[in-house]
Amino acid sequence: MPILPRRRFMQGSALALALAGAAACGKSDSGSGGEGAFEGTGPINWVQGKDNSGGKVKARIEEWNKLYPDEKVTLIELSAEADQQRADMINAAQTKSASHDVISVDLVWVAEFAAHQWIVELPAEELKNDDIIPAVWETGMYRDKLYAMPFATDAPIMYYRKDLLAQAGVEVPTTWEEVKTAVEAVRKLPGYESIGGFGGQWAKYEGLTCNISEFIHTAGGAFYDDNDKVAINSSEAIAGAQTAADGFKDGIIPKEALEWKEEDGRNAFEADKLLFYRQWPYQYANNLEALGEEKFGVAALPSIGGKAFVPTLGGHNCAITTNCKNKATALKFVKWWTSEESERYALETQTLAPILASLYKDEAMLKKFPYLTILRESLDNAKGRPSAVAYGDVTAAIQDAFHPVLQGTGTAKDAIAGLETKLNELES
Repeated sequence: MPILPRRRFMQGSALALALAGAAACGKSDSGSGGEGAFEGTGPINWVQGKDNSGGKVKARIEEWNKLYPDEKVTLIELSAEADQQRADMINAAQTKSASHDVISVDLVWVAEFAAHQWIVELPAEELKNDDIIPAVWETGMYRDKLYAMPFATDAPIMYYRKDLLAQAGVEVPTTWEEVKTAVEAVRKLPGYESIGGFGGQWAKYEGLTCNISEFIHTAGGAFYDDNDKVAINSSEAIAGAQTAADGFKDGIIPKEALEWKEEDGRNAFEADKLLFYRQWPYQYANNLEALGEEKFGVAALPSIGGKAFVPTLGGHNCAITTNCKNKATALKFVKWWTSEESERYALETQTLAPILASLYKDEAMLKKFPYLTILRESLDNAKGRPSAVAYGDVTAAIQDAFHPVLQGTGTAKDAIAGLETKLNELES
């Protein structure tokens, strides 16, 4: 399969994709993963990032191993950092390692991994069902073929310290200005004079790309236009990036967040050092255990400048590597790992966002996880990062451009002008 010279983008809201529907999928006609290609049964490895659920992933895999003792699955955990996970998976692919069979790929890696033939095409007709959110299904597609089956979608929500807001006598904010007011009010409480305000994942890694994208998209900016042309250099994008930079300058976003990844901010939030946290749904289960439901709550992320917040669409998909020897077992595992039973398990034990629309309306799930309505709204309003064959270069360019500005060096306008040049160079 030739590598596309142009990137395939996931621009636009998830709702728009849902209305458009999933791409039609016929039977595979390629030798990389079509009919007859899924042969070989026996042990396989499931490779993913660090399990932050306290062993819930391993426990689920043990259920598989009880059912299929002759097709044992072994969990291999990589780094907690997305960038390092990607590097490890690429290294395994390039060295033809037999250690990676089924891998958990971030949705923005699908085009890259498929184009380089590191993963095989999957039989869409065997995996698709009408309950999968159409926009989520689309994240596994490359050149209108399925290469990665979604098992967890994602969109950020706002965690807040319910107890501290109550003590300060302020309501849950719905706008960026109200966030500032709430932070100032809580800082008047004894012992909370220096509490962090609105945290996020601003270290120089993939989290930065997600976070800065949200400020740019919320302001009405975009990295690329509908014709896949670089469009980052706009007044809207500059305004969005400047709002983020001003948040650090004004002390609303804590300086410490410039070194934060997901778990760093969660630890600060649970240690009374952060009032609001932009974070993925998985944190909910951790907060329940560490804080209890009386101390924290979940709300939609705040509007900025009168514009509704545009979250970054996230998620992880199952892909079968080209080097996998037991592809029949691997496909069988993918079907099981993405079944309704597995989706319910992941929601109940890890609060991962399910791929099935029905679970967001399930009365039992809503009673246990009332934030599901907020999460579904976030998913419907979400916008994707560019899914590029050269995604590593694109995200690195974004991080290189904005991290200095957030540190107080340079201006958003100059950073965006430089980024425009770099992105155009990557296009050529």
